[in-house]
Amino acid sequence: MIDIAARRLRSQRLTGEPSPTAVDAVRWLGAVQSQDFAGAKWALAQRTRRATEAELDRLFDDGAILRTHVMRPTWHFVLPDDIRWLLALTAPRVRLGLAGRYRQLEIDEDVVARASAAFAVALAGGCHLTRPELGEVLHAAGISPDGQRLPHLLAAAELDGLIASGSRRGKQFTYALLEERAPSARPFDRTEALAELTRRYFRSHGPAQLQDFVWWSGLTMAESRAGIAVAGAQLSHQVAEGKDYWFDAEAAADSEVAAVSHLLPNFDEYTVAYRDRAAVLHPDHPFDPAFFRFGSVLSNVVTVAGRVRGAWRRTVEREVARVEVRLIDRLDPTEAAAVEEAGHRLGHFLERPLELRWA
Repeated sequence: MIDIAARRLRSQRLTGEPSPTAVDAVRWLGAVQSQDFAGAKWALAQRTRRATEAELDRLFDDGAILRTHVMRPTWHFVLPDDIRWLLALTAPRVRLGLAGRYRQLEIDEDVVARASAAFAVALAGGCHLTRPELGEVLHAAGISPDGQRLPHLLAAAELDGLIASGSRRGKQFTYALLEERAPSARPFDRTEALAELTRRYFRSHGPAQLQDFVWWSGLTMAESRAGIAVAGAQLSHQVAEGKDYWFDAEAAADSEVAAVSHLLPNFDEYTVAYRDRAAVLHPDHPFDPAFFRFGSVLSNVVTVAGRVRGAWRRTVEREVARVEVRLIDRLDPTEAAAVEEAGHRLGHFLERPLELRWA
């Protein structure tokens, strides 16, 4: 029997050998959902050797890690080397899913082209502009940025490979020209891109089902099956409880998971990257959606041995960080100590003393 939770913890580098750096963690995972910017940085740090938030901020501002809309209609962290082939492979499906919303907002191909041309001129020469500033650019070009038109026109420019994240200005995010942030991104043809994304997903997220890969990648069922076929012997296949799972053919055999704990952020890859999320739930402790912020495991969750055991939230002040932990059920002393250790890791990441409180 496959221990799904144990294997996923190891494949996601939440246990075992961590990634040397946050850049390596993004490369390993392929893409990391990141609309919750602070949470996504903590997600990467938990997969590396003692990375700090300040280090992640520097990598992002320097463009070593980019953020753009790709795979699904939300932001992901990706690497400059990967951003172009990921967009070429997955952006068409994202655009298709947004077509109805574009019609509601009266955004057609001509509007997108005019907006993108205005963005290109305004951002040329290494200029990084905030969303409101790019709204003013649209105003000057005679294009209304009102309501949701501006974020959708920006997303369209991201999906077209024109813009991506720039350096932050204080706490404000900016946009920059992709050709200036990733000038030497490697090209793949579609078959190569499909094979690469399939291998990376099952290597870093397996064991996983076909439906999980379809959900995570945004590809069609047929494309996803083709990706598995192209990956061939690089993936292993096993059936567990009537479900087909694929994973890295070179993955280590199962081993028992100690009482390791993680304070996983909103939309962590360990929870968000699967259509079937049953493996993250504890078989002996019923999951109550009302207990969690988003009513699902996509909230900030406390895991022990890869299973959800509670929720957490943090408050960061100048001199100290505080974490409040709410449990679904009682932990034994070893498990409680593991949660305390997870809190210490968060304190190191934030570079502040951390006070953990049990609610």
